Amino acid sequence: MELDELGQALSQCRSCPLRQDALGPVGWFGNPQSPIVFVGEGPGGVEDEYGCPLIGPSGQLLDKALWAAKMTRDRVLTTNVIKCRPKGNRTPDVAEADFCAKQWLDRELAIIQPKVIVALGGVAMHYLGNKDMRITRDRGQWFRTEQGFDCLATYHPAYLLRLYGRDLVKAKWDVFYDLEAARKRAEELAPGYQFMSEAKVDLFKLYQKRR
Repeated sequence: MELDELGQALSQCRSCPLRQDALGPVGWFGNPQSPIVFVGEGPGGVEDEYGCPLIGPSGQLLDKALWAAKMTRDRVLTTNVIKCRPKGNRTPDVAEADFCAKQWLDRELAIIQPKVIVALGGVAMHYLGNKDMRITRDRGQWFRTEQGFDCLATYHPAYLLRLYGRDLVKAKWDVFYDLEAARKRAEELAPGYQFMSEAKVDLFKLYQKRR
C-alpha cells in the first residue's frame, strides 16, 4: 500500500470513539521521501479544523525551530501518534495511543522507512520507545524503535509554550540541539538529501478549514 492509499483509508476510519468528537482524522504532511519523520502527540483544535498536523501555535513554533536547525516542513514529514483530536484537547491515554498507532502510524512508517524519527513529547516517546522513559530525563538520547528505526525524543513545542524565563530559554536550546543532532544523523544516512527550502511553508495557504 502506498501512502496516498493509506491516507484514503485513514479518512474513512471509525475504529474508536475519538472519531465521534473530531471533524475527522488528521494525517501527515511533508515529503514521503524524507529520511526524517517527526512524530507528535495528536491533533489539537486548529489541526482538527484544517486537517493538517502541527499547524496551530505548536506547529508554528516547530516551524521556527526547524528553520533554526536548517529544515523546513515541506522537506521533512510530520505526523502524530493519535489521528483524531481527543475531546477538550486532553492528552490521549496509553490505550488510545497504542490502538491508533498500531493501525496507522506503524503502517505509515513501514511505507516511508525513515532513517531517523524524532519523537515530539512524552506520548510519542512512550509509544516509540517504552513506558518507563521520561522526557525530562531521556530527551536527546538515541534509541531503537520496535520497528528498528533510530529515534530521538525531544520536547513537544506545546510544552515550550507553557514555559517562560530561564526555563524557556534552556528548553529552546535543548530542542535546537536535539533537532540538529537528528538532522546530522539523517544526513549521514541519506547523503545529498536537501532538508531545507528557501522559505518556510505557509500551511494556512495549503489547507482550508473543514467546517
